[in-house]
Amino acid sequence: MKSTFILPWFVLLWAAFGCQSTADDSMEPTKPNILFLFADDLSYETIGALGYEKVHTPHLDRLVNMGTTFTHTYNMGGWNGAICVASRSMLISGRYLWEAQEMANRWGQGDSTALEQTWGRLMAQAGYDTYMSGKWHVRAPSSHVFDTVRHERPGMPPDAWGKGGGGKGVSDAIKNGGDVAAAMPVGYNYPRSREDKSWDPTDTTFGGFWSGGQHWSEVVRDDGMNFIHQAAEKENPFFMYLAFNAAHDPRQAPQEFLDQYPVNDIPVPENYLEVYPDYDKIGLGPGLRDEALAPFPRTEYAVQKHRQEYFALITHMDEQIGQILDALESSGQMENTYIVFTGDHGLSVGHHGLLGKQSMYDHSMRVPFIVTGPGVPPGEQRDQAIYLQDVMPTSLEWADVKIPDYVDFHSITRLLQEPEADSPYPEVYGAYMNIHRMVVSGDYKLIVYPTINTVKLYNLAEDPQEIHNLADLPEYGKKVEEMKGKLHQLMEDMDDPLDASL
Repeated sequence: MKSTFILPWFVLLWAAFGCQSTADDSMEPTKPNILFLFADDLSYETIGALGYEKVHTPHLDRLVNMGTTFTHTYNMGGWNGAICVASRSMLISGRYLWEAQEMANRWGQGDSTALEQTWGRLMAQAGYDTYMSGKWHVRAPSSHVFDTVRHERPGMPPDAWGKGGGGKGVSDAIKNGGDVAAAMPVGYNYPRSREDKSWDPTDTTFGGFWSGGQHWSEVVRDDGMNFIHQAAEKENPFFMYLAFNAAHDPRQAPQEFLDQYPVNDIPVPENYLEVYPDYDKIGLGPGLRDEALAPFPRTEYAVQKHRQEYFALITHMDEQIGQILDALESSGQMENTYIVFTGDHGLSVGHHGLLGKQSMYDHSMRVPFIVTGPGVPPGEQRDQAIYLQDVMPTSLEWADVKIPDYVDFHSITRLLQEPEADSPYPEVYGAYMNIHRMVVSGDYKLIVYPTINTVKLYNLAEDPQEIHNLADLPEYGKKVEEMKGKLHQLMEDMDDPLDASL
């Protein structure tokens, strides 16, 4: 008789434990999704809600109001004129500048260990579906870093500098003492006057952003929206890396966006110069592609035209971001998704007589950095210094992944929750090739041009536009030496290949 009761009780006991296990599994927290929105050539002063009302960015404004913005976010610089290569290599590897250069070399050699130590691979190992669309410009194959890649783009849309040898013609003219202005291809050395119509940013036949038939920002939008809809049907969390080529030149946008910025209404930067001192001695002359976009010396009208096209392209990108956000919300995934929006570096666009991103001034080194997601305080700002590449270890922490020892950058989750917490960076370091170095400490910034033995010191609190060089004033001699000491220490810590003694 006993045996007839053993099986039912065993079954009931097994069922009870089985149900308990299932209930426990269902109570395990779902890992958050992570959406990384990456712009190109985006200065910190390009979002309306952050005090730059001249730029129309209603959808990025929405992100600002939804989350927390870091107002002093830096890039470390670059080892060649394509600053984006260094910025993105640091981002994907988690390494500081000069170590990231070594990682880039290893990627190029097919080093399997280096390829596995990348952002996308770490997220995939944590159970994430990883997806990428847009600009890459990293030596590691994107298809190795991400599970799915759509419409990988090069460093910039094709233009006349690369096509037909336009850039080589300029280099030859400089080398041989020829007419540099006459050698400039279409879209460069523009505008020479108010009557100059040699470049039309709405001309789709030129190619550039319209290469392939659809504006590249719109392609990124479509790819992002498609993946969001697919991800809603899957169990795994996603990590999506959407990288716009905007607002890189050639700055092409539909006419309706240019119409939002009448050229005569665009203010010239307060620190506008016709010519930056010693520009040709520190790698910022017309041989540098970015600087060749406008004539030397600069004119106020030329700066207004370039800023008009810059702002129009940003507003066009903003519209695409709005549609991506709407898709995320309508799919029901917004509440469990961290979103980070930033850029790879800034851009001068008329500040200090410069157009590019190869300087140590804030307009080139600082970028917007907006974070939204579960538990992120809405509508707040942090002024502690961080690097944009901090998003990499931060996302690993969100994904409950132990941050590897080889990752140099820092998670900013504590700063999100503790407004008064200290920055993980007592000083900020910056470098461009072997010709520019920078350190920011407290209110002060020191810029050093070692090849011409020139030093500049700025009080950023009193002079945020970096107009008044204090380095030559006797009363700041001690501060200059103090800042030099901090720079030398940073250079040693970073394994900077330049002699730290300068």
